[in-house]
Amino acid sequence: MKLDQFLKWKNLVSSGGEAKIIIQSGSVKVNGEVETRRGRKLNRGDKVIFLKNELIFE
Repeated sequence: MKLDQFLKWKNLVSSGGEAKIIIQSGSVKVNGEVETRRGRKLNRGDKVIFLKNELIFE
């Protein structure tokens, strides 16, 4: 699953456009690293951090 889809699926953003803006602004971390690519493929066990939400992709 792509990072932008994951944020929508978890209801952290309301649209793909919102996800794009948030990811490109550097507000999302994957495994502790800032991720600015919205198409970043998530692998099982990846930790996504956005605002105060810390989610594990399974």
